[in-house]
Amino acid sequence: MLEKIVIANRGEIALRILRACKELGIKTVAVHSTADYSLKHVLLADESVCIGPPPSAKSYLSMPAIISAAEVTDAGAIHPGYGFLSENADFGERVEQSGFVFIGPKAETIRTMGDKVSAIRVMKSHGVPCVPGSDGPLGEGPEENLRIAREIGYPVIIKASGGGGGRGMRVVHTDASLLNAINVTKAEALAAFGNDQVYMEKFLERPRHIEFQVLADHHGNIIHLGERDCSMQRRHQKVIEEAPAPGITEKQRRKMGERVVDACRAVGYRSAGTLEFLYQDGEFYFIEMNTRIQVEHPVTELITGIDLVKAQLMIAAGEKLPWKQDNVEFRGHALECRINAEDAKTFMPSPGPIKLWHAPGGPGIRIDSHVYSGYNVPPNYDSLIGKLIAYGETRESAIARMKGALAEMVVEGIRTNIALHQEILSHAAFASGGQDIHYLERRLGLK
Repeated sequence: MLEKIVIANRGEIALRILRACKELGIKTVAVHSTADYSLKHVLLADESVCIGPPPSAKSYLSMPAIISAAEVTDAGAIHPGYGFLSENADFGERVEQSGFVFIGPKAETIRTMGDKVSAIRVMKSHGVPCVPGSDGPLGEGPEENLRIAREIGYPVIIKASGGGGGRGMRVVHTDASLLNAINVTKAEALAAFGNDQVYMEKFLERPRHIEFQVLADHHGNIIHLGERDCSMQRRHQKVIEEAPAPGITEKQRRKMGERVVDACRAVGYRSAGTLEFLYQDGEFYFIEMNTRIQVEHPVTELITGIDLVKAQLMIAAGEKLPWKQDNVEFRGHALECRINAEDAKTFMPSPGPIKLWHAPGGPGIRIDSHVYSGYNVPPNYDSLIGKLIAYGETRESAIARMKGALAEMVVEGIRTNIALHQEILSHAAFASGGQDIHYLERRLGLK
């Protein structure tokens, strides 16, 4: 097992990684910006290193600063968490070249699967269904791009090859707006991702967002841990996630699970990973792969009993997966509500000091959060301050427990989106399950 690792992240995921390390007897090094000196994982880590000022570009996105922190503390590995540098192939490569273990896939795998065009090609070549599209990056020829759009059939969506987080995409309904949409998306992609390559896909009108979790070790062992439904979204940002996905049959789960495992084997995947699909009219369509731990990983942990972060650490240490596919059991139902420091109606960020923080409890309730009474939420980073997770033997019992937990939760001093979650859980449509990715925006009058 690894002896000491650098946690190259902040917030709830950094604390989650620290807790897994403690269970496994691994020493931890917390890196932090000057704004994050009071984060809980920084206070609990065996060592901490300040790596720069609040702007992410000068701290959490600084490869030299993070690698230097590993060098001066004599750590053996670096865990990137999610976001920041977690899916940066150059970072993974530099970590390995500097003599440290990167707790994630190989750099070449991140490159292949991180580029949506190449990822789609890989998936298609191994029998994984994909959304009808351009089958490659769009060129400069306007007539050719118009031909592709007409062949696919409007509406279409223009996407950045290196995009993510809902950025770098634009829906087009007519020939008249296509060429301008391509140019604008290319410019946005270059500014946001340093890569102006874009591609085109059929825009599905009312799909659900279903993703499959995989684990793969260095010895060729790969398993899937079922699916999650992440269809409750606002502007492509997930709000509520659940597992298993309502309405997905055991036959569908088994069939798609086998396909994603085969595809991961083909690319030599290792570590934890997630393959994301759009699901409409009983069909799955691959859209992208996340080569890291996901924000919503706790719902999978609760229905399988498998600790995904500990699994990442074990895989990075070269150990074999202790589970076979036949050993994976899916029990009960789990929901996750993302608690953000933002106004529940305007969605404006609400940084500042938390005067009182009271986390809910009771059977089946879990909260992953780095905040506490007196903690000051900085304005520099993502507004996520915690994840409230509820587990029950049935979806109905999980929803009931989540409603009770949201009612118990107290956060004073800043605004949060707790009221939004309470409203969503009161909807009859949510209770019935299986809503599409545009449902929430329609409900909120944003579409």
